[in-house]
Amino acid sequence: MKNQEKFYIKTNKMKNETITAKANQSKRTFTIRKYIDGKLFAKYRTFEMSDDDFYAEEMNTENDWKAFLKSDYYYAV
Repeated sequence: MKNQEKFYIKTNKMKNETITAKANQSKRTFTIRKYIDGKLFAKYRTFEMSDDDFYAEEMNTENDWKAFLKSDYYYAV
């Protein structure tokens, strides 16, 4: 009998991913929540920001927050 190789195919089902961000005005931080298929997947908090940075980030869209999560300016909660 010949050696048979097993091949595993990973299927990547489409998942509905959403990101929300809530501002804490007094601490100048944001709490970012990432949901997959409506269930909380991860929660992050930004480090304290300067006034200018904080007010600029308040205008972020969901795509902006996705890009922000590629930085090192937050930590997992």
